[in-house]
This record gives sequence, C-alpha cells and structure tokens, in this order.
Amino acid sequence: MPKLYREFTTQAQIDAQYNPSLALADASAPGKHFVAAAHKARSSLKAHLDIPYGPTLAETLDIFVADAPNAPVYVFLHGGYWRSLSSKEFSGVALGLQPLGITTVVVNYALCPFVTLAEITRQCRAAVAWTLRNIGQYGGDASRVGVGGHSAGGHLSAMCLQTDWDTDYGLPRDPLKAALLISGLHELEPLRYSYLQPMIQLDEHTIRHYSPAQNVRACPTPTWVTWGGAESTEFARQAASYHAAATALGNPVELRAVPGADHFSVIHGLEDSASPMSQWLAEKLKAN
Repeated sequence: MPKLYREFTTQAQIDAQYNPSLALADASAPGKHFVAAAHKARSSLKAHLDIPYGPTLAETLDIFVADAPNAPVYVFLHGGYWRSLSSKEFSGVALGLQPLGITTVVVNYALCPFVTLAEITRQCRAAVAWTLRNIGQYGGDASRVGVGGHSAGGHLSAMCLQTDWDTDYGLPRDPLKAALLISGLHELEPLRYSYLQPMIQLDEHTIRHYSPAQNVRACPTPTWVTWGGAESTEFARQAASYHAAATALGNPVELRAVPGADHFSVIHGLEDSASPMSQWLAEKLKAN
C-alpha cells in the first residue's frame, strides 16, 4: 500500500496521531475545564475585553493586566486546529501569570474555512504588532513581550518568530523576548491527509510556506518547544523537527516535554504560578 506521509498508509493512522480527542475517555472534559478556568479568570482578574486590533469583527484581544505598572507581557494564541474555539475559552491562561506580575493578552482570530491559514497567520502577527505598539496604554512594558500558543497556536507563534518585523511592520527585527511553543504543528503536510483537510484546505503553497520547521530564520528569542509526555509520537516528532531546524541556525531553543500531560492538560501549567511553564516565562520576561 502506498504511503501517505512518512510511515502512514491510511487516514485512520494519521487521525490516530493528530486527533487527540480519540484517546480521551470523555472528549468533553478538556472543554469543560477550559471554560471553567476562563470564567474564573474573567470574574477575578482585572481585564480589558474585546479590544480590536484589526478591521474585522474576529480581530479582537483580551488583556488581563498585572497589578504593577510596566509589567512584562505574554501574548497567547489559542489552538483548535485553526478551525474552532476562540479567545474566550482560554482566558484561564492568565491565572498563573497574573500573580507573577505578567500581563496576558489572549488573541482571537478568524477561523477556517471562512478564511485561510495564511490570513489567520496575518491576523496573529497583526495582534502581536498591535501589542508591541499599544500595550503601554494598559500598563505593559513593550520591551518585554513574549509570545506563545498551544497546538495551532504553537504553529502561529512559530510563524510570529519567523516574521520580518522590521521590513513588514517597521518594528525592531527581533522584538520578542520569549516564545513558548506548546504542542505545535510545525510540519503541515500530514494534516493534508487527515480528518481536518475539508476544513483547513491545505494546498502545496500553504504547506511549503507555512510549515515553521521548513522556514525557520535566525532569531535570538529564547524559545521553549514543548509537548505533553503522554501525547502521540507525531507531536513529539513535530517538536523535535522544529527544534532541530532552529538549533541548526544557532537559535536559543530548548526541547523539553511536560511529563505525563496529554494534548489538553499540557497548558494547565499556565493556570498555576508555581508550574515550570509559568516560572520559565517569568524568568525569561524577568517578571517580579
């Protein structure tokens, strides 16, 4: 039987690797957790919600501000395979960071198939640029901005690291002080043969130009590439692929799994100030 991608010969094999809900006893449990954590964050933390960063209705962000002025900033890009979920399910990522003196910006963006993956990438880059230019109005320190995301958001965060911020946006070439890439999709080709293809509609151009592992540029931003230790072998390989490409250029990139975490619980660390994930961000952004 001919191979679709690497050693995989059927869509079912690829779906088993890339549909993490298949391994759950209760597929609704992660969503319930995130919604509850998001509600807690919005009801307990000071926030500025639904701030527009671009011209379309989907281009908004929520800012959860630190107590002290001139706070470091973490821009979070959510997952959902570019075709589901929104910023509102992920307000909870601010719960672990706000007590550490970090302001958290949670970005919303339009979804496939209504827009392309290229347009989603553009929107996320625009959100980061908006943050760099405007976060001072909300008590943030524009010189200490990090970016990161989960799953599709890990992919989008990697694309932000590969942005020509100077020539495209008139910003410093490397304006970001830290990047946290969590269970990211760094090679898009296998998804073309998965259950996701009817929604995300990947073509050769998109796969070639929007696969971060194939388009890494030299970048001094300290980066942690991570995934859940209980995730599929493909998520581990995706992380290793990006790490290898980045370190080959001399980029300061760590490769380290979150032990025992699955694809959904891997970001629970952002809800806990004492977690290695929150502490890593605080160290790199030099939070109080």
